[in-house]
Amino acid sequence: MKASWVLRLVVVTALVGVGGGLSGLVVTVALRAIQHLAYSYDTGTFLDAVSASAPGQRVLALLVAGIIGGAGWWGLRRWAKPVVSVERSVHGERMPPLATVVNVGLQIIIVGLGASIGREVAPRELGALFAGWLSEKARVTARERRILVACGAGAGLAAVYNVPLSGALFAIEVLLAELSFATALPALATSAIATIVARAVVPDVPLYNLPQFELSPSIFVWAVLAGPLLGTGALGFVRLVGFASKIRPKSWWILVLMPVVFTGVGVLSIPFPSILGNGKSLGEVAFAGTASIGLLAALALVKVLTTTGTIAVGAAGGTLTPALAVGAAFGGALGGLWSLLWPGTPLAAFVFVAAAAFLASSLRAPFTALVLVVEFTNQGPGLLVPTMIAIAGSVAVAYLFGRRRVAGIP
Repeated sequence: MKASWVLRLVVVTALVGVGGGLSGLVVTVALRAIQHLAYSYDTGTFLDAVSASAPGQRVLALLVAGIIGGAGWWGLRRWAKPVVSVERSVHGERMPPLATVVNVGLQIIIVGLGASIGREVAPRELGALFAGWLSEKARVTARERRILVACGAGAGLAAVYNVPLSGALFAIEVLLAELSFATALPALATSAIATIVARAVVPDVPLYNLPQFELSPSIFVWAVLAGPLLGTGALGFVRLVGFASKIRPKSWWILVLMPVVFTGVGVLSIPFPSILGNGKSLGEVAFAGTASIGLLAALALVKVLTTTGTIAVGAAGGTLTPALAVGAAFGGALGGLWSLLWPGTPLAAFVFVAAAAFLASSLRAPFTALVLVVEFTNQGPGLLVPTMIAIAGSVAVAYLFGRRRVAGIP
């Protein structure tokens, strides 16, 4: 009896990994197809295509995204079963298949057309949906289902970005908040399997190409000072996102507001093309290390504005990659100012440290944030110490502010 139970769990876990990989694969293929169609390109990056497109083409693409998104989410929220988030599914709620798939499809469409919001929720929702369905069919226990759903979501994240360790850590640290053999083994296995499956379309290369950096006294001191600033900025970003979520339109107003705001995002993309999409383009600009201090600061602010505006008008999507991009641009600006006082450190090194520290606080997951930025850049141990210092300072600020709010201190 025990042997059959173990075998069943092994098979179900492996299938959850396959499901997560297929989720990432489907999202990647669909997103690329929409991007290539909307911006008329065959090769190169999304940022290259957007930058080369006519201003009117960008505005039109965002207008279409707003019309499709507004009509789609209005109809979904009016007639379909309420969408259940991954977090709620981990705690036992069942994700309605049709509503979840439609919600995922709308996210892919608007991000592909250039909406300023993350794409990572879509593969996580698909992975969690499949894991929940499979758990019911396999008749696992409630605790096993909880772990498998979290692993399915983490596997979807791992697959779509080719970040197997980050996907496993996301399931353990963010969704389960439990590190044990019972959570670590399936999380590692499912994310590894998902990454292998998705490599049929997701290239096995880092998201950002960077040289290997060395530790310097300058960046170490900067990390000590910048960590709390980055944590304060991340806390502000999280609160803005929370406020935007609260004021989402609950009626037909979404049919008007989403096209109007999305068109505004398209207009802002005329001088700032890198704000479009999930944040990868802004990350490319920041990690290139060639942008001016003023431009990086402006891009960070505009990305915050467009992402929170997108959420405020009712769009669903993620904030993981936008937060990383905002942190990268913000850190690049801070690093550029620091280099005026203490030159010698490449700007991209500051960007790396800041992206991890900002994401750590906004995601409330320091280990996931650190590993995610490492996997995104294939960066070695040279910047590990200053990054850990900056993350500690950033998370400490968010924690202290959180304790003040709990205690009712203004």
